[in-house]
Amino acid sequence: MFSKLLIANRGEIASRIIRTCQRLNIRTVAVYSEADQEAPFVKEADESYLIGKPRVNESYLKIDNIIKAAKETNAEAIHPGYGLLSEHAGFAKRVREEGLTFIGPTSELIAMMGDKIAARQAMEMAGVPVVPGTMEAVADVQEAKKVAEEFGYPVMLKAAAGGGGIGMQAVKTTEELEKAFEGNQKRAQTFFGDGKMFIEKQIINPRHIEIQVLADEHGNAVHLFERECSIQRRHQKVIEEAPSPFLSEETRRRMGESALKAVQKLRYTNAGTIEFLVDDQENFYFLEMNTRLQVEHPVTEEITGLDLVEQQLRIAIGEKLTYKQEDLFIQGHAIEARVYAEDSNTFYPSPGQLTKLTLPKGDGVRHELAVNGNSQVTPFYDPMIAKLVVHADTRKEAIEKLTKALHQYEIEGIKCNLTMLKRIVTHEQFISGEATTSFIEDYYLPSLTNQ
Repeated sequence: MFSKLLIANRGEIASRIIRTCQRLNIRTVAVYSEADQEAPFVKEADESYLIGKPRVNESYLKIDNIIKAAKETNAEAIHPGYGLLSEHAGFAKRVREEGLTFIGPTSELIAMMGDKIAARQAMEMAGVPVVPGTMEAVADVQEAKKVAEEFGYPVMLKAAAGGGGIGMQAVKTTEELEKAFEGNQKRAQTFFGDGKMFIEKQIINPRHIEIQVLADEHGNAVHLFERECSIQRRHQKVIEEAPSPFLSEETRRRMGESALKAVQKLRYTNAGTIEFLVDDQENFYFLEMNTRLQVEHPVTEEITGLDLVEQQLRIAIGEKLTYKQEDLFIQGHAIEARVYAEDSNTFYPSPGQLTKLTLPKGDGVRHELAVNGNSQVTPFYDPMIAKLVVHADTRKEAIEKLTKALHQYEIEGIKCNLTMLKRIVTHEQFISGEATTSFIEDYYLPSLTNQ
């Protein structure tokens, strides 16, 4: 195993990786910006290294600074976490060129899956169902209009290099498409350096369900079942659970087999997630592949008993998976709620000084934290500050445990979305397992006008 690992990330995922490394007796190096110098993850690591100013493009996205930190601290490997540089093919390539181990797949696969058009093409070749759409970028708004009319509205306008909902918009008419095209193209160019756009047929009120996969360098691969991620705001997940309350055993089996088919065709290694849209008839369609650890990986850990960070590290040093698909089974039910430093009504970020943080306790209650009771929540980074994860024997018990925990959770000094989370998990549509990706628009936002 590695003797020292550098974590090219921040916040709760950095703390999460540190925890596994401590158990495996791996020394850790945290890199941090000037804004994060008092952050918990910096103090939890064995060593810490300042890499720049507060803004991400002056610190956490500075590849040269991260490589320099790894070299000067004699780290052997770099774990990218999620977000930031985790799906940056150039970063993965550079890490390996410098003689370090990158905890993740090859840079070629990261690049392929990062290009939504190339990913669609690869999945279609692997026999994975894809949403009807263009297999090449559309040249301009005129071609986009022509394609949209062929598929029939509504359609999804998407950035080929996009992620996190950036450069993506549902459009219902030609007029909406004309208004949306240029703006989303410019956003994609600004955020990703790539303005290519493509069109997909919109699946109405789908569920967002993803399959977690692990694959070693010896041709062995397994899936770790699914996660239901349909509760979203602005295309960002808010609540995730495993297993899905919607899927039949037959569909679960077919989705798992489809994900493994893709992994084997791609010769993918390490951890990854294949995301699907699932309609009300349980037809599923490839959405995208994330070539990294997911924010919501704890719910999979809770129902399988596996530490996914440990699995990533073992795969990276060339070990074989020690289990086969038939050895894995679902143990109970887990739900994760993301705690954001944001206004529950507007979803606007709410940076500031935390003055109080009281965490719920109890069997089956887990916390992943980016803050403590004295933390300064800065405006420079994603507003997610914590994750509350519960595990129980049944979904009903998990919802009850989560509801109780959310009512015990206390945050003062900043606005947060605890009120929103409480409303979601007690809503009959969620409790019944009938929530789709339109839940926030259909049920939560209308409830705000009735306060």
